[in-house]
Amino acid sequence: MLRIIFSICFISILSVFTANAQDDLFEKPEAPSEKNIWNYFTYDMGNVFGGVGYAYSRPLHWQGNDFLRLGGVAVGTTGLFLLDDEIRQNFLSHKDDVPDVLLDYGRYAGAPQNNYGITGAVYLTGLITKNEKLRRTGVLMISAATAAGFIQQLSKTLVGRARPGAGFGNHHFKPNGGSAAYRSFPSGHAVLTFTTAYTISKQFDNKWVKGGVIAVGLIPGLSRIYEEAHWASDVALSWAMSAFIVEAIDRYLDKKYDKKYNEDTGMAAARSDFEWNLTFGGNQLGVVFQF
Repeated sequence: MLRIIFSICFISILSVFTANAQDDLFEKPEAPSEKNIWNYFTYDMGNVFGGVGYAYSRPLHWQGNDFLRLGGVAVGTTGLFLLDDEIRQNFLSHKDDVPDVLLDYGRYAGAPQNNYGITGAVYLTGLITKNEKLRRTGVLMISAATAAGFIQQLSKTLVGRARPGAGFGNHHFKPNGGSAAYRSFPSGHAVLTFTTAYTISKQFDNKWVKGGVIAVGLIPGLSRIYEEAHWASDVALSWAMSAFIVEAIDRYLDKKYDKKYNEDTGMAAARSDFEWNLTFGGNQLGVVFQF
C-alpha cells in the first residue's frame, strides 16, 4: 500500500528534475526568417526539446487547483489499486467476449515504433506542405510522447511492480528488478496511445468526434488489462499523466506558433476540450467524460 502511494507521488514529482528551468527560458524565440524546410525543421525540433523541458518544470509553478488535481489522481489511483485484483477477475471473466481485433489493435498501436510512425507521419506531412498547424500538431505529439515515455520507462524500472500475469498479486514489487515481469507500473502502451489520441482530439471542434477519438485511445490501455500485462491502476495513472503532459506542452507551444487548430473557438477553448474523471466501485471501472 505504501509502495503504490509513494510510486504515484514519485511519478508526479519526478518531473521537477529540471528544477532550474524558469519561465524566461521559454519565451518565444524568433521564428525562422527564411521559410524553407530546413529552417522549419530545426525550429520545430528545438520546440520538441523545449516542450519536454517545459512539461518537466511545471510542478515548480503549480498552484492550488493543480495540487487538487494531483490529489484527485493520487486518491483515484490508490482506490483502483485496492480493487486491482477484483477488477482483473472481472475483466478475465468476459475476455472471450472481446473481439480479437480490439486486443490486436491495443497490442500493436501501443508499440513505440508504430506510435512514433504515426506521429512522425503527421509532422512530416506538415513540414513538407509547410502547414504550420500540422507542424505544431506533430511537435506536440512527438514532445508529449517523449516526455511521458521517458517518465514511464524510468518509473517501471524504479518501481518494479509485478505484472498481473506473473501471478504474484497486485501488492508484489521488486524495485530495479530488471525482469519484464516487474515492469507493470505504469503502462507504456496506455501512455503512448492516449497521448496521441488526446492530441489528435484537439484538432476537432465537434465534441462528439473528440469523444470518439479519445475512446479509440482508451482501447490499448483496456486491452492491456485483458492481456494481464497491466493492472487497472497502472492504466488509469498512465491516462492521467498523458493528459497532464499534453496540456502542459500545448500551453508552451502557444508561445511558439502563430496558428493553432480550432482558432475560431479561441485558445482557451481549444486547450480545455473536456473534463474527465475516473470512477470505480464494486466490480466497475469507468472513465466519465464531460463535454
